[in-house]
Amino acid sequence: MNAPQEATDDSWHGSPTPISRRGPGNSLRAKYCNSVLALAFGLLLDQAPAASDPSQNEPPVRESLSWATSLQHLGRLHRDDDHPWFQEFWILGRYHGQFHWAEGSAGDSDGWESRRFRMGAQARLFRHLTLHAQMVAGTDFDPFYNGFTELWAQWAFAGSLALTVGPQKHRFTHDRTVSSRYINTIERTLLVNLFNAEYSPAVTLSGTHGRLGYYTGLFSNTTGPDIGEALTHFTGGASFLASVNYDLGSVLDFDTAHLNVGLLLSDANDHATVLNRFPRGLSSALIVTRGPLSLIAETVAGLGHEDGDAWALHLQPGWFMTRQFQWVARYQAAFSNRDTGLRAQRRYERPAGLRTGDFYQAVYLGLNHYLAEHRFKLMTGVEYARLDGDSLWTALAAVRVFWGPHARGPFPAAQVLAPR
Repeated sequence: MNAPQEATDDSWHGSPTPISRRGPGNSLRAKYCNSVLALAFGLLLDQAPAASDPSQNEPPVRESLSWATSLQHLGRLHRDDDHPWFQEFWILGRYHGQFHWAEGSAGDSDGWESRRFRMGAQARLFRHLTLHAQMVAGTDFDPFYNGFTELWAQWAFAGSLALTVGPQKHRFTHDRTVSSRYINTIERTLLVNLFNAEYSPAVTLSGTHGRLGYYTGLFSNTTGPDIGEALTHFTGGASFLASVNYDLGSVLDFDTAHLNVGLLLSDANDHATVLNRFPRGLSSALIVTRGPLSLIAETVAGLGHEDGDAWALHLQPGWFMTRQFQWVARYQAAFSNRDTGLRAQRRYERPAGLRTGDFYQAVYLGLNHYLAEHRFKLMTGVEYARLDGDSLWTALAAVRVFWGPHARGPFPAAQVLAPR
């Protein structure tokens, strides 16, 4: 039987922090940035065991594993695989909060944001049926109820085929497919976010055949907080998504290696609220791990928009110093054939004055502290971005907590790499 589809991923709700131009508050913002960096390096120096003394490594690792193990089923209220009709029940949800400080050539912005808050439940019935519902709050809980990200029913057929019906996630690009519970950076990449892939009503098929995993579906391009309208008004057009993931095994001396290829065809109109920028999208990603090291390399293309086509390359290496501490770096470069083909990230670049252009580069360096693996972690990061002639420095510190079933998939889904 195919494993049930798991909980939701990233979406953006509410408005970003307004632009604030430079002024006397810069010294205070500098203190914020220094505090973020001091927190990151303080955690590393004070808590990470010395690599040269193996005896110092063992107690923290055992403590981390013990706490992480005790929370692996956080949110599960019932499981009985032998019950004739009621096998499993979960309470699920997440809270993501973060502070940002951004300063650049066009302006600045800072503040705390309750980035994501979701609550819901998932039940597995009659051995083949999974029911999943998850509501979402707006940014900073305004409003507290802002509709449903997911409200679907899934039937797992014999073998590995699963049919899912109802509002659900658009799984286009590896960057977007990985849940916000597991992404190793605080925010996703620019071009992936430009596709505006939120959640909407859909019918999807997914499954596996040997080393090959497949996923395809038809999505409505209209959604909103009124779930009744979202389920009955399909006036914004429709999108077709398809992707395949091939497990390459231990090729080239890697522990794991996966190749992901994706396709998007969107017939959006003026009423569309999601997937309404590029009529066509293509993506390919290679994801490899070896010991504590990981590398994600992805290319993405968005084609057919009146403001221009766009292409991007993302490279994201990572290194787990211990099971608790991970360094992550990312480089992204995006291009367009029109001057307005790229738009700055709505978090936190647009609030700090970045607008549009045809060439974007960004470099990110982050330190993640896994207190209970992905269940409870602290993240810090610094990113430098440049869009045509404007540049921006952004420092971030974030807390991530979630409860509910784990998702499955290539790194980094529910995975913490152990140092050798």
